[in-house]
Amino acid sequence: MTEPANRGPLADVRVLELGQLIAGPFCGQLLGDMGAEVIKLEPPGVGDAMRDWGRGLPVWWSVIARNKKSATLNLREPRGQQLLRDLVKHADVLIENFRPGTMEKWGLGYDALSAINRGLIMVRVSGFGQTGPYAERAGYGSVGEAMGGIRYIAGDPDRPPVRTGLSIGDSLAATFACMGALAALHHRSNSGVGQVVDSAIYEAVLAMMESTVPEYSEGGLIRERSGAILPKTAPSNVYPTKSGEMIVMGANQDSVFARLCEAMERPELARDARFVDHVARGEHQHELDDLISAWSATLDADPLLARLEQFGVPAGRIYRAPDMLADPHFAARRSIVDVPHPTFGNLKMQDVFPRMSATQGTVRWPGPPLGAHNDEVYGGLLGLSADERARLQRDGVI
Repeated sequence: MTEPANRGPLADVRVLELGQLIAGPFCGQLLGDMGAEVIKLEPPGVGDAMRDWGRGLPVWWSVIARNKKSATLNLREPRGQQLLRDLVKHADVLIENFRPGTMEKWGLGYDALSAINRGLIMVRVSGFGQTGPYAERAGYGSVGEAMGGIRYIAGDPDRPPVRTGLSIGDSLAATFACMGALAALHHRSNSGVGQVVDSAIYEAVLAMMESTVPEYSEGGLIRERSGAILPKTAPSNVYPTKSGEMIVMGANQDSVFARLCEAMERPELARDARFVDHVARGEHQHELDDLISAWSATLDADPLLARLEQFGVPAGRIYRAPDMLADPHFAARRSIVDVPHPTFGNLKMQDVFPRMSATQGTVRWPGPPLGAHNDEVYGGLLGLSADERARLQRDGVI
């Protein structure tokens, strides 16, 4: 297989990705997007369960396994464990998201692997981290979101807590794991020594919780669910239009609120004691939202958004996939790209972010078939003969 041009900043980094589903593989996706050679090691015969995921067609694999190479490996078999040790000699980073203790049970803990390659960076993603009384518990993203605090404050105040509709806990843990891997690579460039990156789902969520903990420890305040608003931050909400479409508007900064008042042809509101500054607007949040809603409901969405843009007020539609695909700004920045695929004829997905002025990552190929790179990994990288590879495959090792 001839690889497309790779100009990503991590093009000289080799990653071994173990585990499955979202938390570990999304970390691998991020590193692969930045150019790393990611070798995804999957159980023979079945592969990663993500291969079958997706609402409607199973297209999620095309995204989360993009830019990766697939090789099969049975880590429950001693010969499979030895093959991993052999691969570790050639790797910079190893990602795993098994339950803590699993790698050690197989004789593949960090002490064992770093003895083979002292520069190895082992990225470990789990529900509760590698230490502590909960470490060995099963820890799905939903549980980490609940314990990290985001579930409690998500939703309307008169309803039970809700989830965001995405696996946000897994994705956050993977993103922090990627950040840790990059920092560890920098440290290794100075020291020559690798380390463990321990990314826990509940801690990744906790990191996003702004000032909720000190608000309680210092003032006894517990944040509650507030629906579409942030309490005491106004105006910042969803507002109706004449056509029934809702738009998002944010004008809580003093100067922006003054411009909104001009757009509404109500400049006196900016001088009204109820709305004169951030604190006052926060105290009269619902009253202010009612005033803005009454005005926005007199205009269709397009002229309303045009007027807000004219006066420099941040606002926008609430997008779904078809809206993103139709938006000229998305198109101009190639935020969504077409990716050739042997099965799917119209495969589109988000591009690689953030934008890099000199070393931009790219989507070089979608998620590959199971074991598509076995010959390259075991024959090319490890130098195993065709007969040896055939025997390992026959015995269920690869």
